[in-house]
Amino acid sequence: MPQNYKPGAYGGVKDVDTVFFWISKLGWKLCSPDSLLVLLSGVTLVLLWARSYKRATRLMTLLVVLLLIIAVFPVGDILLSPLEKRFPSPGHLPDNVDGIILLGGAERVQQSFLWQQVELNKSSERFFEFFRLVKKYPHARHVFASGSGDITFQAYKGAQVAKMLFKEQGLDTSKMIFESQSRNTYENAVFTRRLIEPKPGENWVLITSAAHMPRSMGIFSKINWRVIPYPVDHETRPGDLFQIQWNFSGNLVKLNDALQEWIGLIAYYATGKTSHLFPGPLNLK
Repeated sequence: MPQNYKPGAYGGVKDVDTVFFWISKLGWKLCSPDSLLVLLSGVTLVLLWARSYKRATRLMTLLVVLLLIIAVFPVGDILLSPLEKRFPSPGHLPDNVDGIILLGGAERVQQSFLWQQVELNKSSERFFEFFRLVKKYPHARHVFASGSGDITFQAYKGAQVAKMLFKEQGLDTSKMIFESQSRNTYENAVFTRRLIEPKPGENWVLITSAAHMPRSMGIFSKINWRVIPYPVDHETRPGDLFQIQWNFSGNLVKLNDALQEWIGLIAYYATGKTSHLFPGPLNLK
């Protein structure tokens, strides 16, 4: 656990937030595209066993059509594109940056502890850009925010993995701030604000994946903390969204990512966790 974390230092978790956390995690596991494809296959098999061949044929036809669409058409790219374009990369940052916040999500937490080495996923660009900005703004406050989003296992925290990585890269972690109790992006923002207590007029930079930036900015706006968006880890290719090719696994991953963000935007707005349904530079001013 980070040295600068003290139990109760920035408040506990409300029961309603715990309910939201469980519902969101379990709901996504059931409703994600890959899960729905498996469920459709299972229902089709049950119908065949029940000798309901007409219904099984219809469902199998639907399943095959969906599989072909995912394999051939870049549906995920099309859905990701407006998310990634919502907050463009800043042309330049202010000369005076008071703090840099890196949201977790690029670390593979359990694998890192089981293998006793830092393990990262496809969003590792977040860390590289954080390293660069830490060196550019050495006197700013450097913050990493991530606990664990696992619904059954909270022993290992993303902040612990980040601290291991920062030490390996020669960064001075004694002066960094690690928020390690959050379970989702909303708690990232709320707990970090309580730790930091930012002052009006300060310049804070927020680093996260481009597709995740709209939801993140909406949350920070909701808690009255103006931050500068610094999106990284882009998945789409501007001007080349409709390229047709056979790539089922790649397209399915992007479709999962895109729908998770869009559903997250709707759920967070419906529960009052973001300021707008689709936060953007114009409606957050």
